[in-house]
Amino acid sequence: MSDEKEKGRQPRGLLALRAVAMPKDTNASGDIFGGWILAQMDIAGGMLAKEVARGRTVTVSVEKMVFQVPLHVGDTIAIYAELFKVGNSSMDIRLEVWAKPFPGKYVAQTHLVTEGIFRYVAIDDQGKPRKVPDNSAFFSRSSRSKAD
Repeated sequence: MSDEKEKGRQPRGLLALRAVAMPKDTNASGDIFGGWILAQMDIAGGMLAKEVARGRTVTVSVEKMVFQVPLHVGDTIAIYAELFKVGNSSMDIRLEVWAKPFPGKYVAQTHLVTEGIFRYVAIDDQGKPRKVPDNSAFFSRSSRSKAD
Protein backbone atom coordinates (compact mmCIF):
# COMPACT_ATOMS: atom_id res chain seq x y z
CA MET A 1 0.00 0.00 0.00
CA SER A 2 1.37 3.34 -0.94
CA ASP A 3 1.70 6.22 1.47
CA GLU A 4 -0.42 8.29 -0.92
CA LYS A 5 -3.24 5.73 -0.80
CA GLU A 6 -3.08 5.48 2.99
CA LYS A 7 -2.91 9.24 3.60
CA GLY A 8 -5.97 10.30 5.55
CA ARG A 9 -7.21 6.73 5.95
CA GLN A 10 -8.87 5.96 9.26
CA PRO A 11 -9.27 2.58 11.00
CA ARG A 12 -12.32 0.57 9.92
CA GLY A 13 -14.39 -1.57 12.27
CA LEU A 14 -14.65 -1.91 16.02
CA LEU A 15 -11.70 -1.45 18.33
CA ALA A 16 -11.22 -5.07 19.38
CA LEU A 17 -7.88 -5.06 21.21
CA ARG A 18 -5.07 -2.81 22.39
CA ALA A 19 -1.62 -3.97 23.43
CA VAL A 20 1.89 -2.70 24.07
CA ALA A 21 4.87 -4.35 22.37
CA MET A 22 7.25 -5.59 25.05
CA PRO A 23 10.95 -6.62 25.01
CA LYS A 24 10.05 -10.33 25.10
CA ASP A 25 8.25 -9.91 21.76
CA THR A 26 11.37 -8.88 19.78
CA ASN A 27 13.61 -10.62 17.29
CA ALA A 28 17.42 -10.39 17.29
CA SER A 29 17.26 -7.03 15.47
CA GLY A 30 15.06 -5.47 18.14
CA ASP A 31 11.93 -5.35 15.98
CA ILE A 32 8.69 -6.93 17.16
CA PHE A 33 8.11 -10.44 15.76
CA GLY A 34 5.52 -10.59 13.00
CA GLY A 35 4.22 -13.71 14.73
CA TRP A 36 3.40 -11.70 17.85
CA ILE A 37 1.39 -9.27 15.72
CA LEU A 38 -0.45 -12.14 14.02
CA ALA A 39 -1.22 -13.69 17.41
CA GLN A 40 -2.70 -10.41 18.65
CA MET A 41 -4.79 -10.18 15.47
CA ASP A 42 -6.05 -13.73 15.96
CA ILE A 43 -7.02 -12.98 19.56
CA ALA A 44 -8.95 -9.88 18.46
CA GLY A 45 -10.62 -11.65 15.53
CA GLY A 46 -11.39 -14.70 17.64
CA MET A 47 -13.21 -12.59 20.21
CA LEU A 48 -15.41 -11.04 17.53
CA ALA A 49 -15.98 -14.42 15.84
CA LYS A 50 -17.08 -15.99 19.14
CA GLU A 51 -19.46 -13.11 19.79
CA VAL A 52 -20.94 -13.24 16.28
CA ALA A 53 -21.26 -17.05 16.32
CA ARG A 54 -22.50 -17.10 19.92
CA GLY A 55 -20.12 -19.88 20.80
CA ARG A 56 -16.93 -21.71 20.02
CA THR A 57 -14.97 -20.91 16.84
CA VAL A 58 -11.64 -21.90 15.33
CA THR A 59 -9.28 -20.06 13.00
CA VAL A 60 -8.99 -21.81 9.64
CA SER A 61 -7.09 -19.38 7.40
CA VAL A 62 -5.42 -16.02 7.09
CA GLU A 63 -5.13 -14.10 3.82
CA LYS A 64 -1.78 -12.80 2.64
CA MET A 65 -0.29 -10.37 5.12
CA VAL A 66 2.07 -7.50 4.32
CA PHE A 67 3.81 -5.64 7.11
CA GLN A 68 4.12 -1.98 6.11
CA VAL A 69 6.42 -0.80 8.91
CA PRO A 70 8.26 -2.44 11.80
CA LEU A 71 7.08 -2.16 15.40
CA HIS A 72 9.42 -1.46 18.29
CA VAL A 73 9.38 -2.04 22.03
CA GLY A 74 6.87 0.30 23.64
CA ASP A 75 4.80 0.87 20.51
CA THR A 76 1.08 0.67 21.21
CA ILE A 77 -1.09 -1.24 18.77
CA ALA A 78 -4.83 -1.00 18.26
CA ILE A 79 -6.56 -3.77 16.33
CA TYR A 80 -9.82 -3.01 14.58
CA ALA A 81 -12.15 -5.82 13.53
CA GLU A 82 -14.94 -5.75 10.96
CA LEU A 83 -17.26 -8.62 10.05
CA PHE A 84 -16.68 -8.91 6.31
CA LYS A 85 -18.64 -12.00 5.24
CA VAL A 86 -20.75 -14.74 6.84
CA GLY A 87 -21.23 -18.13 5.25
CA ASN A 88 -23.07 -21.14 6.62
CA SER A 89 -20.48 -22.00 9.28
CA SER A 90 -17.69 -19.56 8.44
CA MET A 91 -17.03 -15.89 9.07
CA ASP A 92 -14.45 -13.68 7.38
CA ILE A 93 -13.24 -10.90 9.65
CA ARG A 94 -11.12 -8.03 8.36
CA LEU A 95 -8.47 -7.01 10.88
CA GLU A 96 -6.33 -3.89 10.80
CA VAL A 97 -3.38 -3.15 13.07
CA TRP A 98 -2.68 0.51 13.73
CA ALA A 99 0.24 1.68 15.87
CA LYS A 100 1.61 4.67 17.70
CA PRO A 101 5.33 4.89 18.40
CA PHE A 102 6.49 5.00 21.98
CA PRO A 103 7.15 8.70 22.50
CA GLY A 104 8.30 10.74 25.44
CA LYS A 105 4.86 12.34 25.42
CA TYR A 106 1.40 11.51 24.07
CA VAL A 107 1.12 11.38 20.27
CA ALA A 108 -2.29 11.14 18.60
CA GLN A 109 -1.01 10.10 15.13
CA THR A 110 -1.29 6.42 14.25
CA HIS A 111 -0.15 4.47 11.20
CA LEU A 112 -1.33 1.27 9.55
CA VAL A 113 1.02 -1.63 10.24
CA THR A 114 -0.80 -4.50 8.53
CA GLU A 115 -4.22 -5.84 7.66
CA GLY A 116 -5.75 -9.10 6.59
CA ILE A 117 -8.83 -11.25 6.50
CA PHE A 118 -9.02 -14.07 9.00
CA ARG A 119 -11.53 -16.89 8.46
CA TYR A 120 -13.16 -18.51 11.47
CA VAL A 121 -15.54 -21.49 11.57
CA ALA A 122 -18.20 -21.96 14.23
CA ILE A 123 -17.95 -25.41 15.81
CA ASP A 124 -20.02 -27.48 18.20
CA ASP A 125 -18.88 -29.31 21.36
CA GLN A 126 -17.55 -32.18 19.24
CA GLY A 127 -15.46 -29.84 17.10
CA LYS A 128 -17.72 -30.20 14.05
CA PRO A 129 -18.78 -27.17 12.00
CA ARG A 130 -22.14 -25.70 12.95
CA LYS A 131 -24.28 -22.99 11.38
CA VAL A 132 -23.56 -19.42 12.45
CA PRO A 133 -26.89 -18.29 13.90
CA ASP A 134 -28.38 -14.96 12.91
CA ASN A 135 -27.08 -12.29 15.24
CA SER A 136 -28.93 -9.01 14.78
CA ALA A 137 -26.11 -7.05 16.42
CA PHE A 138 -23.87 -8.00 13.48
CA PHE A 139 -25.91 -9.45 10.58
CA SER A 140 -29.14 -11.12 9.57
CA ARG A 141 -29.59 -13.61 6.75
CA SER A 142 -33.23 -12.56 6.37
CA SER A 143 -32.15 -9.06 5.27
CA ARG A 144 -30.02 -10.43 2.41
CA SER A 145 -31.40 -10.72 -1.10
CA LYS A 146 -31.92 -14.13 -2.71
CA ALA A 147 -29.02 -13.40 -5.09
CA ASP A 148 -26.48 -13.40 -2.20
